[in-house]
Amino acid sequence: MTDNHWLEAALAQALTKPLTHLVNLEQPLDFNSYVHAGGYMGATKALREFTPKEVLALVSDSGLKGRGGAGFPTGMKWSCVPALQEKPPAHVNTEQGNSYLICNGDEMEPGTFKDRYLLEGVPHQLIEAMIIASYTISANKAFIFLRGEYHVAAQRLQQAIDEAYENNWLGAKVQGTDYQLDLYLHTSAGRYICGEETALINALEGKRAIPRAKPPFPQVSGLFGKPTVVNNVETLSNLPHILKHGSEWFKALSPHSDPGTKIYAACGQVKNPGLWELPMGVTIRELLYDHAGGMQDGLQLKGLLPGGASTDFLTAEHLDTPMDFDSIAKAGSRLGTGGLIVLGDQHCPVAMVLNLLSFFAQESCGWCTPCRDGTAWAVEILTRIEAGSGTDADLSQLDELCDFMWLGKTHCALAPGAVEPLKSAMRYFKTDFEQHIEQGCCSYKKVAQNQLGASYE
Repeated sequence: MTDNHWLEAALAQALTKPLTHLVNLEQPLDFNSYVHAGGYMGATKALREFTPKEVLALVSDSGLKGRGGAGFPTGMKWSCVPALQEKPPAHVNTEQGNSYLICNGDEMEPGTFKDRYLLEGVPHQLIEAMIIASYTISANKAFIFLRGEYHVAAQRLQQAIDEAYENNWLGAKVQGTDYQLDLYLHTSAGRYICGEETALINALEGKRAIPRAKPPFPQVSGLFGKPTVVNNVETLSNLPHILKHGSEWFKALSPHSDPGTKIYAACGQVKNPGLWELPMGVTIRELLYDHAGGMQDGLQLKGLLPGGASTDFLTAEHLDTPMDFDSIAKAGSRLGTGGLIVLGDQHCPVAMVLNLLSFFAQESCGWCTPCRDGTAWAVEILTRIEAGSGTDADLSQLDELCDFMWLGKTHCALAPGAVEPLKSAMRYFKTDFEQHIEQGCCSYKKVAQNQLGASYE
């Protein structure tokens, strides 16, 4: 049963917070309640009023970009599927069978927890979205690739999938049409590299999770050699609302060049860590101070990662930068997943970067030398610097490693993402690195030792 007062309040926000207005983490809407709240209207419209190419045109016109980190236009990605092309490439066998849709729910990026919020709070929204996307790309089988630790999300998704089958939204002749779709939930063994779409596809096939060489791209040859589209949870979740309200409504949600809303998050040394659905392009200042409550008492902002752990640091001079793809790129970082990781002025950036690099070194798939050896080498050097036994040569070595692991020199983007916080920390906080070398420790440790009368760890 659903509380009517809660539902009324939720529906009042349907046009301004489309992704999250129906989220209920304690008791997500069951099938009947979701339908009562307007659910499956977008899927109904897609199946009964639009051809697949018309849905593609609507999504393309909306300007929806991927919310998983890369920000690639969704409609453009779908348009590469042979079934949606006027003249498929000669080497593609269009009679080979159906294409596949995969929802990437792995969400292993540190500082990011928006997809979990949607998966646990409104699972039917994702299922409806996958019906729309699958219909558009002529897929008869779809998969949700879920992070293994998301046990609650797995339970709620499976329950929603079962309800969708019971009510003829999945299976043969969906809602009396000729369309058929089977949806499967796959829980991952859990590796960061599965956030890369071709590594995810390999894992889904039962192979070692390593990225594939491209081309061919998955839209032409992906899962089991067939055309495959991989989209993020948040990206897909926009589809029911775009179908229901139209592309012009979606574009009007944001005053900036990137349309729609975004689920932004903040964690680290802020007063109110959490997440909020806001118009694309909200400034860092507004997100940090109006929504996350500002810095914890006694702290000033030293730096922040704007889009999860694999993005470059920004500082107080960037507070008025809009949180959209182009603006953050011009500021020298990436929007990524839109999750701020905030560092205060009484805490050590060297220790923070060491923590991040340790994670990336552990999560490297080991396929290429720059990533496999470079991340571990960077951890070794940073550990030495943090312990107070570093040298000036170590800083030069870190600079060389950042170049060694940069774009175009690795098999995928894991290593370049891993060194983004390191490169930018050495640029903005160089004196902190030098202080570790010259004095054997940093001022943050000395302050902590004076305050606590004990070793600071």
